[in-house]
Amino acid sequence: MKATLFAMQTGTSTKLIMTVSALSLLALCFTTVKLSATETPTAKGKGPVVNTGTPIELGSYDPYGTFKDDRVVKIEHLFLPWEDVELSSMFQADAYARERGRDLLITVEPWSWSQDWRLMPVDLRNAILNGSYDPNMRAICKIAGELKSNVTIRWGQEMEDQDGRFTWSGWRPDDYIRAYRRMVDLCRKEAPKAKYMWSPKGLEGLQAYYPGDNYADSIGLSVFGLQKYDNDKFGRDRTFAELLKPGYDLTVPFNKSIVVAELGYVGKQAYVDNWKQTVTEVEGDFPELNAVVYFNDKEVHPWPEGYGRPDWRIEYQVLE
Repeated sequence: MKATLFAMQTGTSTKLIMTVSALSLLALCFTTVKLSATETPTAKGKGPVVNTGTPIELGSYDPYGTFKDDRVVKIEHLFLPWEDVELSSMFQADAYARERGRDLLITVEPWSWSQDWRLMPVDLRNAILNGSYDPNMRAICKIAGELKSNVTIRWGQEMEDQDGRFTWSGWRPDDYIRAYRRMVDLCRKEAPKAKYMWSPKGLEGLQAYYPGDNYADSIGLSVFGLQKYDNDKFGRDRTFAELLKPGYDLTVPFNKSIVVAELGYVGKQAYVDNWKQTVTEVEGDFPELNAVVYFNDKEVHPWPEGYGRPDWRIEYQVLE
């Protein structure tokens, strides 16, 4: 799957399943709202990476609509919690995508974006496996099955990460696989034409979480370059290829299309220029890489060890 992605992210504060606050509704429907020039950064021809005409497609998670007129964009990417969300907004996203000839990638995060209402990892795992959350997934997939765009579902990303960022990450592999397969099986009944992306972070041990060939049409990875972190930890700048290689090498044996589903880089001008230029020049070393997707927003969760929340937006990625 060669894909260019576009996403929107929200937060809510109510516990009612499948409800939404005014703020999150606005965010989910932002594609229908015309933002002012001061609110909406403009790409002005500067894509997230340099397009050198290679087969690798470009993409962006882009809540400000910076790349809304970019003709390279082929897929709209929605992030949805499966609690506290107005699912009818998916129809608006579908219309927006169809107007631009794009497909939809829907990342389903199995929690509420309100931290006050999140379950502990063991409780979430047990609730999923005993069927308590089947209605949540079924409701999302029912609407996904009614959409006119081509749809890919990405459930429970970065599951092998142990840093505690996601409540579903770090489970025993067999528990995660059971949960993932359960969700895909439910979704197939409601949206039989949908495709599925299994999306580890790219860390050692991810192989144990692979759900099987019948449960993954493509594989997504995450690659972020923070120059300060590179210099502090490694004493030098690291490259896109260097950070991609571990996850790529671990997933390429599965013989699936590989996508960098989340990409970001921040540093001085030379560092950013190097990443921007080389991201689409690696097809010789990574022949199964079909797309890179830039995360055009500020980091949602703080990096450990005091690195804060890097701002990956293209207008802020170059540091003095």
